[in-house]
Amino acid sequence: MVPNQKTIKFVLKPLLFIACLIPFALLALKAFGVAGAGFGPNPVEEVLHELGLWGLRFLLITLLITPLKDILHKPWPIALRRMLGLFAFFYVTMHFVTWLWLDRELYWPGILEDIGKRPFITLGFAAFVLLIPMAMTSTNGWIRRMGAQRWRALHKSIYVIVLLGVWHFYWLVKSDVREPLVYLGIALVLLGWRVWKALQKRRATKSA
Repeated sequence: MVPNQKTIKFVLKPLLFIACLIPFALLALKAFGVAGAGFGPNPVEEVLHELGLWGLRFLLITLLITPLKDILHKPWPIALRRMLGLFAFFYVTMHFVTWLWLDRELYWPGILEDIGKRPFITLGFAAFVLLIPMAMTSTNGWIRRMGAQRWRALHKSIYVIVLLGVWHFYWLVKSDVREPLVYLGIALVLLGWRVWKALQKRRATKSA
């Protein structure tokens, strides 16, 4: 069954919004010790890790939308992509703010030194900076102002952002790199799908 516009707007989008907030809500419950929930011996590190992971996961889920649309041969998943992308930005922003505020305590000389001299932080910061214009131009109004072609070109930077995010994670963990390699594998599959579809389209154009 293909959802119509009303179902997407009044059912799927509200449910997706709630689902996207669940990881943040669970972190908030831990922070306030609700129902016995709590953090381990290094709460700041735990919060940083969880927010960063969810930022990366939402970026990958956002990339999943186009293959899902192609597999289903239905356009409706595209209607959910903007919300997923904005939640990716939300979690990455919270990850960055937590690092600035709770981890580095807004000590700007140290923050700037870390960004310039610690490669995994440099990569993470670069990914965050690249996300900002994507989030700012996510509305229909910006599509009209920029033109569809320029807007699509800008938003293709998500491919670079995802790879930077995985690289940031890989350099962060240092020893047990199995988890970041899983995320890298997922990212490469999702990007490879796009390359394959583009090659198919090119062949079809040449043979037409």
